[in-house]
Amino acid sequence: MLRFLKNWTLPIAMLIGTLAYLMFAKWSFLAPTKPYVNSFVSIITPWLIFAQLLLTFCKIELKELKPKRWHLWLLMIQGFSCALTAGVLLCVPMGELSKGFWEGMMVCLICPTATAAAVITGKLGGNAATLTTYTLLSNLLGAVMVPLVFPLVEPHEGLTFWVAFLKILSKVFPLLLAPFFVALFLKHYVRNVHRWLMEHSGMAFYIWAFALALVMGQTARSLINSDLSAWLVALGGLFTCAVQFLLGKRIGSVYHDRISAGQALGQKNTVLAIWMASAYLHPLATIAPGSYVLWQNIVNSYQLWKKQKKENLT
Repeated sequence: MLRFLKNWTLPIAMLIGTLAYLMFAKWSFLAPTKPYVNSFVSIITPWLIFAQLLLTFCKIELKELKPKRWHLWLLMIQGFSCALTAGVLLCVPMGELSKGFWEGMMVCLICPTATAAAVITGKLGGNAATLTTYTLLSNLLGAVMVPLVFPLVEPHEGLTFWVAFLKILSKVFPLLLAPFFVALFLKHYVRNVHRWLMEHSGMAFYIWAFALALVMGQTARSLINSDLSAWLVALGGLFTCAVQFLLGKRIGSVYHDRISAGQALGQKNTVLAIWMASAYLHPLATIAPGSYVLWQNIVNSYQLWKKQKKENLT
C-alpha cells in the first residue's frame, strides 16, 4: 500500500489539492473557514519549501561544490530568458490572458532547480554532485532576479518599485538561501540535529507532496475561475519545459555532463514557482508552473523508462 501511494504521489497530491478547492468553492457551510485556510496556506507554504531545501542542503559536502563551465551557461540562459520575457511584458500592450501566459513562462524560466533533481539525476546515471551545486547557484540567481523583475512586470498598488523590491527580497532571499547556511551551521555546531536530519532526509518527499497539494488548490482556483482560453497558459509551461530540457542537454553534451545539465535546467522546484506566481504575479500565471509539474514528470518518467529498457537489453 505504501509503495502504491509513493508511486502515485504526484496525481494523488494534485487530485487532493483540486478536490479541496472544490469543496470550499461549492460547500457554503465552509465559507466562514476560508480566511483561516487561506492564511494557513500562505504561512505554511514558505516553511514547507524551507524544510525541503534544508533537508537537501544537509546532504551537501562543501568539497563537492565545484562550479563547472556549464553552470555559467545555464545561469546565463535563466537570467537572460527571464529578463527577455520581462521586457516583452513591459514593452508590448497585452490583455489579461496574454499577460498570464507570459508571466507564467517567466516564472518557469527563473525558478530554481528542484530539490529532487539530484535523485533523478543519480538514477539516470548523471553526476548528482554537479547537479546539487547548480541547485544552490540557481537558488542564488532566483533570490536576486525575482525581487528585481517581478515588481516591474506586476507593480504592487500603492507601493513604489523599491518598496516592492525590498518586500519581495525580504521573503524570497532568506527562503532560498537561509536553508544552506542553516545546514552548514547544524553540520559544524549542532551535529546531533544534523545527523537526525540526514537520517530522515526521506521526509523531503512527503513534505513536497503536502506542499504540492496546497499549491495545486491555488492553481485549480485560477483555472476554474477563468474561461477555457486560460488553459492555453498551460502551453507556456509545456514550451518552457521542452526548451529548457533540450537546451540543458545540448550544453551538457559539450561539457560531457548531458544528464546533469538537462535535469538542472529542466527540472524545476514547481512548488516554489506556483507559490511565487500566486504571491506576486497575475492569478493566471500560476497555471503555467502548475502544468509544468505534469510536463516535467512526463519527461522524467520517459527518461527513466528508456534507461531501464536499455539496461534490460544489455
